[in-house]
Amino acid sequence: MANDLERPERLQIMLSASELAVLETWRFKAHMPSRAAAVRELLRRGLAAEGFLTATAGTKSQDFGILGNGTDDGGSEE
Repeated sequence: MANDLERPERLQIMLSASELAVLETWRFKAHMPSRAAAVRELLRRGLAAEGFLTATAGTKSQDFGILGNGTDDGGSEE
């Protein structure tokens, strides 16, 4: 059955009571359905803020540009 799971890998973390309280407060304000979803979203945001992108299957290196021509345009333009 583990092979049928969309996310078969498990990551366990330890949080202090205050860290958990902050996570739960953010989770409810952001309308996240679970702690796991909240942690995944925060990880995604943190990685994106550091410039790490996830390429979709079939993406070619030419699809990634630094001037907005590809998928890593650095976010919104100002």
